[in-house]
Amino acid sequence: MRTGLLALLTVVPLLAQGDNDKRIQESAKVLDEIMAAPDNSIPQGLLQKAHCVGIVPNLKRAGFIVGAKYGKGMLVCRRNGSWSAPETIRIEGGSVGLQIGAGETDVVFLVMNAAGESNLLKDKFTLGAEGAVMAGPVGRSADAQTDAAMRAEVLGYSRSRGVFAGVALNGATLRPDSGDNRALYGRDVTPQEILHGDVKAPASAQPLYDALNRYSGNRTGD
Repeated sequence: MRTGLLALLTVVPLLAQGDNDKRIQESAKVLDEIMAAPDNSIPQGLLQKAHCVGIVPNLKRAGFIVGAKYGKGMLVCRRNGSWSAPETIRIEGGSVGLQIGAGETDVVFLVMNAAGESNLLKDKFTLGAEGAVMAGPVGRSADAQTDAAMRAEVLGYSRSRGVFAGVALNGATLRPDSGDNRALYGRDVTPQEILHGDVKAPASAQPLYDALNRYSGNRTGD
């Protein structure tokens, strides 16, 4: 029985690690697909100004709760011209489902200033309650980009059934996924350690960095 328990304790972290690697790959793919149509994508000027970028592939409906969604994704922040290691995050609750519709949905959000970045270090961050959240502008409109960058702490985007649009994400909560981050880095790590560059990024993060660098002009992660 003890042998079986030890085997289980070995397998579970490996499965979680595999899930993390897959999620990183999916996040990179989501960003590439969204940015493939410049006239209907996230403006590159905003990506270049963003302090942090979060990508949540396959946000799902949360059971029978009307309008609620949940999902896991990856978050990175800029560090001295490079990207931090990726943090696994959870997004859930609020009226996200009512805003972005039924079915699985990909979500991308940009954190545009230091105040928003600071909120990401909390155990839980409620979008719209602790900072200005806006539906992000789409396409090449310079005026919309400037207005959004000046006014918003977080800009949200969603893609559902091939339709891409800005979405405010009001009422949704963001929090670190401690278990998945432990599996990814082999020990307990805090959001500060991950996002402030105190841990080394896994090799599996490179496709995500490559996708971000194509559209933001940043260097690869450390």
